[in-house]
Amino acid sequence: MLQALIFDVDGTLADTEMAHLSAFNHAFKEEGLDWHWDVPLYTRLLEVSGGKERIRAYWESRGDLPQGIYGNAVEQTIARIHDIKTAAYEQAVQDGQVQMLPGVLNLIHAAAQEGLPLAIATTTSPVNIASLLQRTIGPDWRMYFAVIEDASTAPRKKPDPMVYHQTLARLGLPATACLVVEDSANGLRAALKAGLSTVITVNAFTAHHDFRGALRVLPSLEGIDLPQLRDWHGQTGRAT
Repeated sequence: MLQALIFDVDGTLADTEMAHLSAFNHAFKEEGLDWHWDVPLYTRLLEVSGGKERIRAYWESRGDLPQGIYGNAVEQTIARIHDIKTAAYEQAVQDGQVQMLPGVLNLIHAAAQEGLPLAIATTTSPVNIASLLQRTIGPDWRMYFAVIEDASTAPRKKPDPMVYHQTLARLGLPATACLVVEDSANGLRAALKAGLSTVITVNAFTAHHDFRGALRVLPSLEGIDLPQLRDWHGQTGRAT
């Protein structure tokens, strides 16, 4: 029996990635860097989970990452870039540039009406979650989610299953009682490692990912209701 739904955030709850991309480029400019990420480059960088980790991966790929005598200057620079980026992303959310994806709000409200617990398991930061959901759901958004695990509570990022193990522990439920909604290969791998059945909703940044092992791969959650999710969750086999 399905006893909880667990959602990723970026690309799953909302169409966030273009806003994140613009915010990264704004931060690079503010920091006086000649970096610019276009959509193809950012699509590749999304294979690295976590904003700070993404900045570091790109910097390393350039071959000009300071080493040795610079001490923690690199980490301080990455943190500063990420702080600027986060502020720019928050502003984009407040300006209405980020929208919830089709079908998501209907499922959240239906679950609340039926008393089905919801959880968030993401690699994004708490401030990103709060700004998005306060803007799209309202000031009482936290009441909809029994558990929220994020970058501040699960430092090992997807595809590591840490965030899902911690979510299950806080829910007090076995993996077999839950269903995950994800949008990326890293998210799927993390969920599967934790023993969780997973529904994938693809987007332009993840449509090319390998989703073998997913329970379903969908264009969106539009038209998907709780009875349908319960039916899929109850199936013993997985299919793409």
